[in-house]
This record gives sequence, C-alpha cells and structure tokens, in this order.
Amino acid sequence: MDVLDAEVARCRACPRLVAWREQVGREGRPAYAGWEYWARPVPGYGPDDAALLVVGLAPAAHGGNRTGRMFTGDRSGDVLYAALHRLGLASQAEATHRGDGLRLTGVRVTAPVHCAPPANRPTPGERDTCRPWLARELELLRPTVRALVVLGAFGWQAVFPALAAGGWVVPRPRPRFAHGARARLPARDGGPDLEVFGCYHVSQRNTFTGVLTPDMLTDVLGDAARAAGLPLAP
Repeated sequence: MDVLDAEVARCRACPRLVAWREQVGREGRPAYAGWEYWARPVPGYGPDDAALLVVGLAPAAHGGNRTGRMFTGDRSGDVLYAALHRLGLASQAEATHRGDGLRLTGVRVTAPVHCAPPANRPTPGERDTCRPWLARELELLRPTVRALVVLGAFGWQAVFPALAAGGWVVPRPRPRFAHGARARLPARDGGPDLEVFGCYHVSQRNTFTGVLTPDMLTDVLGDAARAAGLPLAP
C-alpha cells in the first residue's frame, strides 16, 4: 500500500486537474498564508489491513490539496472524523494537518478522484482515468476489507466498476444510490462478501442544510463498522 500511495502522489495523468491543483497551491488563500500546499494527488489514508473503507469524491482545493491527507483541513473532514471518533474508530475528532496525531482503527479513507477538481466537479473522463488507483487499492485490501461506505452519488457510480476490477461480482442492474442503501457483493474467488453502504456526502451544503446530520452519518458508519466486524465504542 505504501508503494501505491507513493505512485498515486506522482500521477499527472489529467492535465486539467494538474493545472488546477498547482494553481491553487501557488495562489493559496489568505487564511492559509505561509502554508506550503501539497498540490499533488492525495493518496488514501489509514491502515493497509482496514476492514472498512470510506470512499468520498475528491480532495478539497484548500483541504486535502493543501494538507496532503484525505478529508483533512476542511469542514467535511471535521464532520467525518468526528463521527468516526464517536464510534471509537479515530483517535481524535479533528483533522488539521498530516502531523496532528490522527490515527484510524480498522478504517481507511480514499476517493475515486485523487486530485482536487475545479468547483469540486471531476469530469467522467477524469473519474475513469483515476479508476485504476481505486481498483488497485481495493485489490490490496481484499484480504481484510468487509464493508464500504460510499459518500454521495458520484462516488457510488465510480466505485462499482472499481469493485468489479478488484475482484467482486457487481449485480446487474447496479444498486441505486440512496442514503442508507445497502448491497452485498460476493467475491469472484469465493472469498468473503463485501457490504456496500450508501451515505449522503459530508459536504458543507449537506451538513449545513441538515440533509445529512451527525446522527445520520454515525448510524451508517456504525452499521458498516458492525458489518465489517469492528468493535465500537460503548
């Protein structure tokens, strides 16, 4: 997994995303004056023997693209890691930078697109170009991963082709996205099944408007963690 993460961080396959992430890194934002932006693809974060994988959309321009770690340095990450902390799966509720001491237990977080996109909107072509990274990550997690939580419809659409490439049998028609959706995928080699859960994305738009509440998020993550066999905080 360390080799994969290093390869992801060197990727320059999508010219529009490369130009945008580097422009944001050069220009920054007044609130982060003096901060040296990561401005590269952001690899997944968490143990390489995770039982639960959380799949988002893409790094935020001034979040993961700044800090170099998934869901770190922005409001979306604060919501996600606070929920994982409540469940006993994260060592702390906030994620501010790579050296902040955050550790995940049995959980890894990743995204189908590893570069920050303009307006938080990757193109279908960029999603498909980035797919082999997610498929390889899933393949490496095959021995241990038992559940996925997919945040949002974009991630839901992106993850199933990667799961098929990673060795799971995807039903036809594919399961439809909804908050609380759940699908069981058998492994092609007869190994353990994989439980896939849908959840609204932890975007500020969703959390500020109440489309996704902390309790809703914690409930889905808790159900997925139990399906993955992870012990939870009382």
